[in-house]
Amino acid sequence: MYEVELKVETDHEPVRERLDALGAAFLGTVEQADTYYDAPHREFAETDEALRVRRETVDGESSAVMTYKGPKVDAGSKTREEIETAVGDGDDAAAIFESVGFEAAATVRKERDRYRLDGYTVTLDSVAGAGSFVEVETEAEEIDAAREGAADLMRDLGLDPDDQIRTSYLGLLLDDADADARE
Repeated sequence: MYEVELKVETDHEPVRERLDALGAAFLGTVEQADTYYDAPHREFAETDEALRVRRETVDGESSAVMTYKGPKVDAGSKTREEIETAVGDGDDAAAIFESVGFEAAATVRKERDRYRLDGYTVTLDSVAGAGSFVEVETEAEEIDAAREGAADLMRDLGLDPDDQIRTSYLGLLLDDADADARE
């Protein structure tokens, strides 16, 4: 199964209005803190992989998941294999990673408003230090059809799928940090 995702940087209000007009189901707001790890045996930035622990708070309830993201498999989107499992405690999962040589690289903090429309999840993300984004995503085995459906939905929301950003939020934050260090 693949996570098929398109993401653009944009203002949320026009998209929120369009979601309401299209009858999207509001799923709620979530706060997330994603801590990404560097592996001691290979460079994830070079292999286009990611390993993270996500701590999530919804309506005052906290949970944590561990996620592996494989390299992108599609040039037209951010499609990649994603393996995810719940963990009882995000701090304990982080301690296990660090105990076996993985090092925390960075933490991405965001607030997400989630909607469901036409079989896709539409997420309005406010990412600390990076800006406002809209993601349209689904899980699928047939990548091309899912990507085209996501692009059609983006157009329905008044967004241009050709403006998509294939860089992860972590990559955007690290690129900004590198640019600041060079100045």
